[in-house]
Amino acid sequence: MRKVILPFIALALMTTACNDQKGQKSGIDLTNLDTNVSPRVDFYQYACGGWQEKNPLTGEYSRFGSFDQLGENNRKQLRELIAGIAASQHQAGTVEQKIGDLYNMAMDSAKLNQDGYAPIKADLARIAALRSKEELSTFIPQLMLDGTDGYFTIYVDADPMSSTENLFQTYQYGISLGEREYYIDNDEHTTSIREAYKEHVAKMFELCGFTAEQAAKNMEAVMRIETRLAKAFYTNVQLRDPYANYNKMTVDELQKLVPQIDWHAYLAALGLDGKVTELSVGQKEPLIEAGKIIAEEPLASHVAYLQWKLIDGTAGYLSDDLYAQNFEFYGKVLSGKEEPSPRWKRAVGIVNGVLGEAVGQMYVKQYFPPEAKERMITLVRNLQTALGERIQALPWMGDETKAKALEKLAAFRVKIGYPDKWRDYSGLDIVRDTYYDNVKRANRFAYDYMFDKIGKPVDRDEWHMTPQTVNAYYNPTTNEICFPAGILQYPFFDMQADDAFNYGAIGVVIGHEMTHGFDDQGRQFDKDGNLKDWWTEEDAARFQERAQVMVNFFDSIEVAPGVHANGRFTLGENIADHGGLQVSFQAFKNATKDAPLAVKDGLTPEQRFFLAYATVWADNIRPEEILVRTKSDPHSLGRWRVNGALPQIGAWYDAFGVQPGDPMYVAPEDRVSIW
Repeated sequence: MRKVILPFIALALMTTACNDQKGQKSGIDLTNLDTNVSPRVDFYQYACGGWQEKNPLTGEYSRFGSFDQLGENNRKQLRELIAGIAASQHQAGTVEQKIGDLYNMAMDSAKLNQDGYAPIKADLARIAALRSKEELSTFIPQLMLDGTDGYFTIYVDADPMSSTENLFQTYQYGISLGEREYYIDNDEHTTSIREAYKEHVAKMFELCGFTAEQAAKNMEAVMRIETRLAKAFYTNVQLRDPYANYNKMTVDELQKLVPQIDWHAYLAALGLDGKVTELSVGQKEPLIEAGKIIAEEPLASHVAYLQWKLIDGTAGYLSDDLYAQNFEFYGKVLSGKEEPSPRWKRAVGIVNGVLGEAVGQMYVKQYFPPEAKERMITLVRNLQTALGERIQALPWMGDETKAKALEKLAAFRVKIGYPDKWRDYSGLDIVRDTYYDNVKRANRFAYDYMFDKIGKPVDRDEWHMTPQTVNAYYNPTTNEICFPAGILQYPFFDMQADDAFNYGAIGVVIGHEMTHGFDDQGRQFDKDGNLKDWWTEEDAARFQERAQVMVNFFDSIEVAPGVHANGRFTLGENIADHGGLQVSFQAFKNATKDAPLAVKDGLTPEQRFFLAYATVWADNIRPEEILVRTKSDPHSLGRWRVNGALPQIGAWYDAFGVQPGDPMYVAPEDRVSIW
């Protein structure tokens, strides 16, 4: 792939459409609409009601949307690739042998059920053999290398303050319910989840050979440790502050901060003593609390907690009874699912996770046409131009900040489809012993890959998603936007559809990722990816004032009876949706100004633009999942990415004739006005 890194002035020359729009379809599936509802009353229902009726939730899903629908298609394609490889014998050590053997082991239910929990018995015994808390300093990292994290976790990534250098970093971790609120809140729903979790923990211990009495005692220890961790955890809003989550220090300073762990011994157990001299503690208070927990809780409680983390993390690689109990809680109770995914999907998922780029290389060769990449390059260029135009026209941003913003935009790195160089998996051994043993080897291989970055400059060509992923991202420390091949398909991208559709769908996704560089988090990083304040004080204050309008608007949305959206937690994604819509609509108008598009399927080009956007967020969702996502997801729910975002966009009012008095109408002075 050729990198698209062009100066802003050059981009300004490329705003017209590159392809003939004649003969291209509208891209809008009229059966997705619910024309019984006025777009001025409930645009989401109007645009997506037909889609919802055609795509009812199956027992496998707690939420099923356009992303999931495309993901299903991708999984079927990947299954053909992977199962085809797995049907034949391959030379030992080849990528094909590794893909095939791992898939076959994941599919071998007879052996998995015959083995039961035997594959983890030795590790459970190792944990039980701990004789002193001093051993934890070397034991915790060894378990982590095998895939079992407890108390906190570590990673290696770009130093936020020096983005060309890799830095060893810590992050809060260790609570199996994921969100701290499940341990702290006392509303009826959360309390019921917590009680069901306690029962689940005890049942899982019993399925792994513990007596009912032992299981109950272990559960109490697990709850005590996880609750202590949860109370110290940063909230999701606090985690959005990059300065508060950056605390660089030497290893000796870390030793003083958390003296209960021997950090030199910890690093030595990872093979890193001497290689890591400084690091960033992501969240100080949770790590300090982890140290206190290690010192204050009895050894037996630590044994129970670590055994639980092992059992909880490996349930998907063991027998059906363990998997079923795991699904009973995490799938049914927590998310409202009715049945687990079929085994083949889980098997494809593990191969995808362990050998992702090897599978991705095969995927793009078969399913990603070169012309799709070329059209995406043009779309991205036009979006960059439009964003530059909007920055220059912002009435609330001063010239000094505008100049820096345009520099950052010009410095964007763009990745489309797949990486230039593919990852080497020759160091990963996949052996026909047990499924779990191969997962352990894969974890160690992944950590070796990550640790190898220490002392080396950041590889800006590295991808953080596989090509087959149905998603996209912006990375602030490399100032890059990435669009994997997996998302460049309908309903996000359609080679047969005209610009009204593609700018409304994938164009808004592109603009969304671009404006992440200027949202409440991304704006704090400069053009080189360094955490650095480049805004004037006055412009920063004006940005915050306008962002607060967004916070207040989404805080007012009731997503379930008595439950409101979290406008501060979802601020970054809501700003990116807002920016994506504004920027992509301007790019669309620029691209078609010399050859305006015709009315198609009874819809104007502008109407098709906004309908294409809405269809991207079409979904059905269970009540339980609404509550889970409101606690855990920085993205607003699909309905509100439409009904919350579009009333802020002036062009949407013009396209659908929305007037004062209509339920969707928001007065101009009350609308969000950032981009």
